[in-house]
Amino acid sequence: MSGSDHLMKTYAPLDVCFDKGEGVYLYDNKGAKYLDALSGIAVCGLGHAHPTVTRAIQNQAEKLLHTSNLYCIQNQQQLADRLCNVSKMDRVFFSNSGAEANEAAIKLARLHGHNKNIDNPSIIVTESSFHGRTLATLTATGNRKVQAGFEPLVQGFTRAPYNDIEAIKSIAKNSNNTVAILVEPIQGEGGIRLPDDNYLTELRAICDENDWLLMLDEIQTGMGRTGAWFAFQHNNIIPDVMTLAKGLGNGVPIGACVAHGKAAELFQPGNHGSTFGGNPLMCAAAIAVIDTIIEDNLCQRADQLGKRIREGFATQLSELSAVKSIRGKGLMLGIELDRDCPELVGLALQQNCLINVTAGNVVRLLPPLILSDQQADNIVDIVSKLIIDFCN
Repeated sequence: MSGSDHLMKTYAPLDVCFDKGEGVYLYDNKGAKYLDALSGIAVCGLGHAHPTVTRAIQNQAEKLLHTSNLYCIQNQQQLADRLCNVSKMDRVFFSNSGAEANEAAIKLARLHGHNKNIDNPSIIVTESSFHGRTLATLTATGNRKVQAGFEPLVQGFTRAPYNDIEAIKSIAKNSNNTVAILVEPIQGEGGIRLPDDNYLTELRAICDENDWLLMLDEIQTGMGRTGAWFAFQHNNIIPDVMTLAKGLGNGVPIGACVAHGKAAELFQPGNHGSTFGGNPLMCAAAIAVIDTIIEDNLCQRADQLGKRIREGFATQLSELSAVKSIRGKGLMLGIELDRDCPELVGLALQQNCLINVTAGNVVRLLPPLILSDQQADNIVDIVSKLIIDFCN
């Protein structure tokens, strides 16, 4: 067997192999150049081989890669300080991935419930959501395809429609064991679905009224992606728990479970842990990411670029009836068509542009926050032509 035959068949990769990146571009092993409008699915918010992140990784690798959370890790403390400063939250647990961050959030919710003498605590999750592929997080995920074949699923979740406050109020009236709500501020895998403007604000009020934890999965929306550090900041609220990953390390695997108020005091020594979580290398990379976002004002830049791109698509696709919606916030963008369109991914690759299709019929764009105006316009031109040709 060849090397690819020895890999488990968890993916069906496209016929391209990248071996170099620079800014918003990737280069394959034949030297061809591609405009990356996906950022490794919202991971490389600063683009590829960003010099500040690269230097941070190199400098740290020369000194120390790993010790253990049994000892003080200064980079971890500094990164926690930075995250709490920009989020106005209180404490952080570091993991290796978003799924692990969500596992930590689920454990916090259950601890909260047991502290209230609730024997079988339940967490409200929403339809069409995505929270990971561990057994608990795939159960929380509102996509049957992710769950199929992995039963029995984990108990302790109640499902509600996304963006439906009345459904949450109904659960509040009829449930005595609910302890938390876990929700994405904007659904990513579910098709770039934005809730009503007051959705998170009303969830915050319901959680306060019922002593539930409001837990926001900001793994895709966080780190400047939506035009603010975190999507909840558009609503001027603070969650009890927030989970991060993806853009936090710009390609270095790292997750974070950030907590506020009473939720920040739930974990005590022995309740949770991680061998690699928060090690010096991953934290050095994440510190460099945060410092760069601040220094280059990339949250505001993402907001400006997102408006420019949406306006560009609105102009170029205005006459195409197949386009049902052009939506997004910051550089988290979706174009919904009236038909399934997975073929567009391969067609875009032929035009040396990387995009994604999610929920079957939504073109998903998650470009780097460092785009120039011209590069943003290039994405609009390439993707618009692809969609027009595909639909005609």
